[in-house]
Amino acid sequence: MSEDPDTSETAAERVRTGQPNVDEVIAAVEGLEERPIEEHVGVFESAHEQLRRALDHQPTDPA
Repeated sequence: MSEDPDTSETAAERVRTGQPNVDEVIAAVEGLEERPIEEHVGVFESAHEQLRRALDHQPTDPA
């Protein structure tokens, strides 16, 4: 049976935004596989909050 390229670890490693705070969230969610199920909700809640802050962030005026 061949591995689906979209679900392989190689494909997951390519998902990076270049924004360190967002990439940290992605890495935390990717790491859930090794964590107990009881910790998943906390990771998702934290990820949601961090991503919301990243979306709400106003960049400084480049001018």
